[in-house]
Amino acid sequence: MQLLISPSLRHVTVLPTKGFKEFVKVKVGSRRISYLMVFYSLLLFTFLLRFVFMLTAEDTIDGERKCSTLGCLGRKIGPRILGTQLESTVPEVIYQVLEEPTDQIEIEEGPETPQSLEEFMEEMKDTRPDAETFAVKLKAMVTLLEQRTRTAKIQEYLYRHVASSGIPKQLHCLDLKLAHEHSINANARLQLPSPELVPALVDNSYFHFVLASDNILAASVVASSLVQNSFRPEKVVLHIITDSKTFSPMQAWFSLHSLTPAIIEVKALHHFDWLTKGKVPVLEAMEKDQKARSQFRGGSSAIVVNTTEKPHIIAAKLQALSPKYNSLMNHIRIYLPELFPSLDKVVFLDDDIVIQTDLSSLWDIDMNGKVNGAVETCRGEDKFVMAKRFKSYLNFSHPLISNNFDPNECAWAYGMNIFDLEAWRETNISEAYHYWLEQNLKSDLSLWQLGTLPPGLIAFHGHVHPIDPFWHMLGLGYQDNTSIPDAKSAGVIHFNGRAKPWLDIAFPQLRSLWTKYVNFSDKFIRTCHIRAT
Repeated sequence: MQLLISPSLRHVTVLPTKGFKEFVKVKVGSRRISYLMVFYSLLLFTFLLRFVFMLTAEDTIDGERKCSTLGCLGRKIGPRILGTQLESTVPEVIYQVLEEPTDQIEIEEGPETPQSLEEFMEEMKDTRPDAETFAVKLKAMVTLLEQRTRTAKIQEYLYRHVASSGIPKQLHCLDLKLAHEHSINANARLQLPSPELVPALVDNSYFHFVLASDNILAASVVASSLVQNSFRPEKVVLHIITDSKTFSPMQAWFSLHSLTPAIIEVKALHHFDWLTKGKVPVLEAMEKDQKARSQFRGGSSAIVVNTTEKPHIIAAKLQALSPKYNSLMNHIRIYLPELFPSLDKVVFLDDDIVIQTDLSSLWDIDMNGKVNGAVETCRGEDKFVMAKRFKSYLNFSHPLISNNFDPNECAWAYGMNIFDLEAWRETNISEAYHYWLEQNLKSDLSLWQLGTLPPGLIAFHGHVHPIDPFWHMLGLGYQDNTSIPDAKSAGVIHFNGRAKPWLDIAFPQLRSLWTKYVNFSDKFIRTCHIRAT
């Protein structure tokens, strides 16, 4: 028998010879070893050799071979068999190189930096460098790719900011077409609602919904989805509040697209007599806020050139520049008791939602004396959207915040809220809202950075009644991994985030949940080239 072992110990070959049968028949004591036993013994021997090779045949980056003695072999195999830990075999110089401060200029300008992992592996195989050179090349490649990823991410945030802040030409076209129709067509200037239905506007036996929007297409989807899914549409009253420039086209749309038997009211802010600068502190605060943000932020160009801040911080600052955060339409909900002095309870709706169920059951919820019925956003399987606490919105490094609030208190969402106006009128919620807006301005916007939710969290603190998450599913404008079955089964879905369903940057698989309430055969929709995809 010949036993051939390759130099690398990777292969062992057994060749039978002329005396092999005699060898197999050799006596061991009084017993004979069978041919089969010898064959299996050889296989076991082969396996052990390969096992030893895999444990010991390690080459360092410098090409030196480990374990040339039995003592070294024992030290290598022993701990692995016994289950004990080995000390790191990574050369210390690699840690030293990786921990050194990165020279940004050298990495950006270095022509020798590998551009991909494939290039890096090819270079390492060809040059067989020492450990220090290996670490330097690896660090340069990873840093370069990291910089490119950061730049691409910031560019994505900037493009999304531009896309979400501007008015799409299709929506601008719709405004113009409807404004023109309002001027030439008496049927587009109907009083909404008709005179005989006006008493219903203050009748608490109806279900009153409030929508504040300057987006006609978005408002039409909210209204259509509300009425189409209502069990008793004849008891639905939708109060639409818009600004002066959008009033005429908004009135034209709902005059020409009746949602009977539901009752639709369209009013502009200037139709409310009490809404004057002297009586509404938030108007003055908004003017100061706009000036402060202009000086403090420096515009989108100044934000994106920052090389030290993380991309998600830059995204938050870009979002703070969104026009909606300095729009009275976004603050109007804090004045609901003044806007509707005769009503006891209303449901306030954002214009980026879709209603998929009958909402009359919301009036049966016992609010336990609380003012704001809202879905909490600190509990749920979606850790991106449903993991929000006060510390997610407020700056707890500022003593005004840290001394008054708990960072781990559960946050809640705007978008679909039940407001008990009777209970509200017994509180100082509106005054607290104005006070904290002023404090944020005095602190150079350091209490929070954007939006009306942070001051809302403060003003309604202690006045919130949690409602079932079924009534309000969030995040459809933030991420495309939202579960379609979950979205379809929710009572209300909310496209909060930049990817609004009427924009080209909307997530295609989610957009269809919104477009199903758009009549694409309508002449105004067709003329302005508003399409489902």
